[in-house]
Amino acid sequence: MSASATTLRVVKGPIRQDVATLSVGSDPADLRRELLEGVRFSAGFIVTYQAVLCAVVLCFVVWHWSGRVVARRRSRWSGSEIIDDSTSSSSSTISGNATPPDVAKTRHHDEQSPLLNKDMSCTRPRSLQRSLRAIRALGMYQPQRIPLLRKTLPSNSTSLLVLSLLAINIFYATYNIHWRLELAFVFSDRTAWIFVANLPWLYILAAKNQPIRFLTGYSYENLNILHRRLGEMMCLLALLHGAGMVAAWYCLLRPTGMTIWHFLSLPIIILGLSALACYEVLYLTSLASFRQWWYEVFLGLHVVLQTAGLVLVFFHHRNGRIYVGIALAIFLVDRLVFRLVMKSRSTRADLTVMEDGETVLVSADWPVMDRWRNMLTAFLGLDVQYGWSPTEHVFLTIPSIARKHNIQAHPFTIASSAPARGQEHAWFNLIIPAHDGFTRDLLHYAQTHTTATIRLDGPYGSVDALHMLQSSDIALIVVGGSGIAVAYPLVWALLHGYDAEGGRPRRRVGLIWVVHEASHVSWIGQERLEEMREMGLRVVVPAPTSKAGRPDVAALAEATVHEMAGDGGVDCRVGVVVSGPDSMNRAVRNRCANMAWRGMDVNLAVEKYGW
Repeated sequence: MSASATTLRVVKGPIRQDVATLSVGSDPADLRRELLEGVRFSAGFIVTYQAVLCAVVLCFVVWHWSGRVVARRRSRWSGSEIIDDSTSSSSSTISGNATPPDVAKTRHHDEQSPLLNKDMSCTRPRSLQRSLRAIRALGMYQPQRIPLLRKTLPSNSTSLLVLSLLAINIFYATYNIHWRLELAFVFSDRTAWIFVANLPWLYILAAKNQPIRFLTGYSYENLNILHRRLGEMMCLLALLHGAGMVAAWYCLLRPTGMTIWHFLSLPIIILGLSALACYEVLYLTSLASFRQWWYEVFLGLHVVLQTAGLVLVFFHHRNGRIYVGIALAIFLVDRLVFRLVMKSRSTRADLTVMEDGETVLVSADWPVMDRWRNMLTAFLGLDVQYGWSPTEHVFLTIPSIARKHNIQAHPFTIASSAPARGQEHAWFNLIIPAHDGFTRDLLHYAQTHTTATIRLDGPYGSVDALHMLQSSDIALIVVGGSGIAVAYPLVWALLHGYDAEGGRPRRRVGLIWVVHEASHVSWIGQERLEEMREMGLRVVVPAPTSKAGRPDVAALAEATVHEMAGDGGVDCRVGVVVSGPDSMNRAVRNRCANMAWRGMDVNLAVEKYGW
């Protein structure tokens, strides 16, 4: 062997392999030392990555629970209480019978006292309050779509969080890296470490059952955007890792006589390329356009490809196996233990084609079990037989429609009010407009069948929107079309929150419901809307969009808030929940941001149609 060549044992983050004779230039000893120092530093440095992400989560935990404490104190000062996560204060449902409160008594009390408790109203905002509300307004604002890419951007606060995650990954990928081509192996090693270190976070962000919901109040559908963006970052890291390995071959192995075909035929490289292919195809099939047109294919490929990717990364090299094992455990516990066993329930349900002929009502009832009988069921929630909370959803499977639907589960928001603690029976409703695929097949099936055996996986979701409305002086829910499935349980829970003395509503509640056809009102029923009006709900149903076009929902929402606020103006704490198409959500969000910028105390929650 010449003086310009040396044998080097390369220690490589997630890949440890004996690389054959390396031909180096003028100082092989220095190069060998730099390579070894680089890979050793990466192996230790990546441990701090987990500590940083845990610290970020801890900040959100403190923020969430401090907000809960403040909300409870505000509710206690006003003589009311926040409804528990799993209950509402009434057992009435869309299809059930209910005895409304003494309306005459309520009206008599309202004539003698203001609707809003004096202690609950805020004083006029000071300079600090105005500054905080301006910051909230900036975070709440959602920019317009990027014209050329036609890409819908999230709110500024979400974009800032995504950019922060990107910045952390860039820092860990580039810190203490010497940018010389012969040291490309060190950069490839670092990106491989970051890829596997992100695996547990990728899977915990996607898991339907995970501790982040309890700790921060964010359910998996709120975290889905982080799951997608992190997945895209990981695909880029995998590409950079592969490019770095090719550069390492070119600088270190090619001079020894190893051809590119020999290099690519190494078992460890084959496993790595196969894993890379899995994750890149996973990214392509997760694009919004693909999900929209081939949703069932997306679901199937997502499970198959991510499982194959984990297995390939596991055998790719032993140093990454601890991360792969954690990710695989999260995936299996979520899918097998929770979704297939603990949160799965089958029952017989009625299928009703609604008045518009394009919507199916799936309804059922069963005895409610007490989820508070022990700490385990109270914490886990288990399946829908233990009840649910407003805005929560389930995954629906109806095997009898067709054989292919045996393994398909589609998310739908529960459209009936949440059962109260101590209630013995629950009435369960899903409102399902027919589009394509499963929903169209369900409509055709319901036209010839009045019942079916359904399998429910859930409930899932966050109750932060309910808590926010409960701690507000004015609660406004703005929905479009089938978004009434989100609005109705919220409205019912808010209207049935009454003070112990006098039966006075704790807050003013408003509902704006934009429908495409007048017949869509039958999803809830005109008599039910009138009943809620008598209980104090301000209902605004604009003319159907099929005849009058789309209304200016943002302006209508602001006008409704001001009408409900009366003379209170900026003194009132306003909570707004919107659920509809992206354009409606963005318009209402930005109008609320504008109101907050002008000094009003406005809080907003967006419940999206899909995930």
